[in-house]
Amino acid sequence: MKQNKFEVGDTVAVLDEAIRGVVISVQNDQITLKTTDDFVMTFFVNELVKEHDANILKSFNKSDALHKLKIDKTPSNASKKILFKSENRDRGTPEFDLHIEKLVKKVTGLSHYDILTLQLETAQRHIEFAIKNRIPKIVLIHGVGEGVLRTELEFLMRKYPQVSFQEASYQKYGMGATEIYFQQNLK
Repeated sequence: MKQNKFEVGDTVAVLDEAIRGVVISVQNDQITLKTTDDFVMTFFVNELVKEHDANILKSFNKSDALHKLKIDKTPSNASKKILFKSENRDRGTPEFDLHIEKLVKKVTGLSHYDILTLQLETAQRHIEFAIKNRIPKIVLIHGVGEGVLRTELEFLMRKYPQVSFQEASYQKYGMGATEIYFQQNLK
């Protein structure tokens, strides 16, 4: 049986993970891809499958990924690693916008509870991804509003002992963002 041959530009998915991306480098049995979350990660060939639909990244919906993440899978994938956040070094710290319009295509029909739940699940997914992949800092953009989301985010972040947070740069974000730092265990 012939093994999948990956080429630069192929759209791929990671087995047992809700990660998709485009192949940017192929070296022997290691494939480097740029994920839909704009991270560059390296995997072994046997951890990836080709996506047959070339439009998967264009139609990728973050809420679909959240539903897939609700299935608790905790594989040990020591072989993957984040090399750097993006090819564009001007971006610096990863930023994630939690405004509902950025998370779903259609807002109509969602209750305030549904919206808040989706925003918190998205924030939790980004926090856990950063912890798992040893990302030192991220920014969550939540907006000002009435402060409900900000309060819930603070409650969520206090559940993680390795997390500290503060208001993000006022010049860049106004009062609508939180900067999260992750303490890494150096063993």
